[in-house]
Amino acid sequence: MKFTDGFWETRPGVDALYAQEAYDIEARDGRLTISAPTRVITRRGDTLNRAMLTVTVSSPLEGVVGVKIEHHRGASGSGGFDLVGRQSGCGTASVDSIGGVLDAGSIQARIADGDPWSLTFEADGRTLTRSGRKSIGYVTLAADASVSVEPVGRTGVSATGRPPSSSYLHAKLSLGVGELVYGLGERFGPLIKNGQTVDVWNADGGTASEQSYKSIPFYLTNRGYGVFVNHPEHVSFEVGSESVEEVQFSVAGETLEYFVIYGPTMRDILRRYTELTGRPASVPAWSYGLWLSTSFTTDYDEATVNHFVDGMAERGVPLSVFHFDCFWMREFNWTDFEWDERVFPEPELMLKRLHEKELRISAWINPYIAQRSALFDEASEAGYLVRKPDGDVWQWDMWQAGMGLVDFTNPDATSWYQDKLRHLIGQGVDSIKTDFGERIPTDVMWHDGSSPAAMHNLYTHLYNRAVFEVLEEQHGKGNAVLFARSATAGGQQMPVHWGGDNSSSFESMAETLRGGLSLALSGFGFWSHDIGGFEGNPDPAVFKRWVAFGLLSSHSRLHGSTSYRVPWAFDTGEEPAGLSAVDITRQFANLKMELMPYFYAVGEQANLQGLPFMRPLQLEFSGDPAVDYLDRQYMIGDSLLVAPVFSADGEVDYYLPAGTWTNYLTGEVAAGGGWRHERHDFNSIPLWVREGSVLVTGPRRDRPDYDYAADPLVTVYPGASRGDSVRVPNPLGENLLFSIERTDNSITITSSSGTPFRARLAADGATIHSTSGKAVLNP
Repeated sequence: MKFTDGFWETRPGVDALYAQEAYDIEARDGRLTISAPTRVITRRGDTLNRAMLTVTVSSPLEGVVGVKIEHHRGASGSGGFDLVGRQSGCGTASVDSIGGVLDAGSIQARIADGDPWSLTFEADGRTLTRSGRKSIGYVTLAADASVSVEPVGRTGVSATGRPPSSSYLHAKLSLGVGELVYGLGERFGPLIKNGQTVDVWNADGGTASEQSYKSIPFYLTNRGYGVFVNHPEHVSFEVGSESVEEVQFSVAGETLEYFVIYGPTMRDILRRYTELTGRPASVPAWSYGLWLSTSFTTDYDEATVNHFVDGMAERGVPLSVFHFDCFWMREFNWTDFEWDERVFPEPELMLKRLHEKELRISAWINPYIAQRSALFDEASEAGYLVRKPDGDVWQWDMWQAGMGLVDFTNPDATSWYQDKLRHLIGQGVDSIKTDFGERIPTDVMWHDGSSPAAMHNLYTHLYNRAVFEVLEEQHGKGNAVLFARSATAGGQQMPVHWGGDNSSSFESMAETLRGGLSLALSGFGFWSHDIGGFEGNPDPAVFKRWVAFGLLSSHSRLHGSTSYRVPWAFDTGEEPAGLSAVDITRQFANLKMELMPYFYAVGEQANLQGLPFMRPLQLEFSGDPAVDYLDRQYMIGDSLLVAPVFSADGEVDYYLPAGTWTNYLTGEVAAGGGWRHERHDFNSIPLWVREGSVLVTGPRRDRPDYDYAADPLVTVYPGASRGDSVRVPNPLGENLLFSIERTDNSITITSSSGTPFRARLAADGATIHSTSGKAVLNP
């Protein structure tokens, strides 16, 4: 939020007090404590009637510096996020004649003694960013400038997006020339956040708005560092949009804490950030397959479900998961965990029959209990629903009539809700779609006394965690899969997340990708989206282009609002051979199954290193200024480049970074370092393999969860060097490790386990079958 009127003045009704100097600096217990009065102290009388900010600099993790700014330390606060990776004893603090230094290993914070206020963050002998004059401020609003709350019925947030408060703390960090800011959650506007005001306040706004289902108070820049603001409540970021030379972030209240996270690369920043806030769990191989949904308001019963499932099989389209959306429960009853017996009279037997078709089952839920449901009275009487300050149960009529909200700050309420889930999973459900979690009221009381402002964003974390715990308990670690819409910092620990309500157009397809890339740069490893768009009915061109993009995402789901998303619904029967929606869906689903050994290994990197499955090119090619603004293409891991086609006629412009690239679909070899303009038919997409890659693929094209050690194909691409090795985790057996040895005349590939495999050079396509666990290729 903006407090100033140009460079010199504050806005009407705004009074700002800024840290003017480091009056004294104390080093103790591995931290610096700085007294920062809001006036330069020149005589004893200057200490009277003067506000002072206390700034504490410490380190929760090597390579990370924390800064905590306090006005009145006795004020209650949210306590911040659960920093699962926080460690003790990471920093060393010292004070000398010129100031204080907090050394956190690869990054140091240096506070200059005296006037003016100057806190600098340094690494490798260079300044990353700094907090200088007027960068730390305590702001109060006059009564006529205070923010009024909109009437109850939405979420309690004000019309401006600011929480109702009369006091705020803000901090500013400098932006260098050419410095670009990324992240801040799933944002559907420009990938680069410079010039934007970003409110970290979860909302159900769809993909065509500036609102976000997943607001994350973390950003990173192309200058080797990231910043995480440790506040689950509303945080407002002015990214070069108030002071164009700085990023400002502000919170209501008396305390502000942030962390500066060093890289030096963007990949390193994400590794450290996810080490601090939690890394994604592993997801099972079956979840990478194609998911098909009943869609939202469509009519369906078991016969409809079987028609869809059998229709996919008859057309040779591999299907892994069938999803039952809202109306598996009776209308006005959501969420009561009871199958609507009018259309599903034998749910256990139905799910058993679907399992016999080798399908996994997903079911939709939300955290509300409608009053028509028998569960409403049960939960209300037990005190499991969120209440108003007067003691009444909080209810509203949005979504379903008279709904209450489960209070997950109450351990008994959480256990009660989890017991309902255990019953559902016991019936045969493998995965849960946790919808909603954004429209959380602020005019309520929570069981554990949590701040309503903090719980607005934090609620989704408790909700998803309650569900994820049961899935892990019932199916085992590594086999739990959510399909979640909302999240906050740390939510990446409980995958998978999808992009929310988009529409059926190329424009929405592009904004959906921007949201996914922004989320990837915010620490989330796995991401999906509604193929073809949720709202509306896509025309065949949109659907087929989106299918290619969707099946080259980590998770792939066909889902809509008012119409089915089975591919034959988009065919007239007059399509050219190989170009029907069924053909395209089959082709790209087969392709994803073939690539699963590589895809599964990339997914494991998210779990082990915090690196996303779908990677913005800024992560992989940070030294190339041409990629800084790219938001219409991405990498899968570090080897595959994908450029979705956002047009009916197949026209696409995309950039290949420097190096030698090989087209995975055609075998074409091209030099990178420039832009390409191409036209692609519906059965094609720019899919390129990076120089130096060794790609392991599989022979199966019908399912994602097969034995990757059974007849794998190892393809060596131009640039692979001596000593390369490729590890392939295997969901159904022993992991694979292939080592590469190169001489002037040959390339030798060896399987550490002696597993038979096929091998080839991408350049000539000739395949060698090895039964001994070793293959020699002659370029």
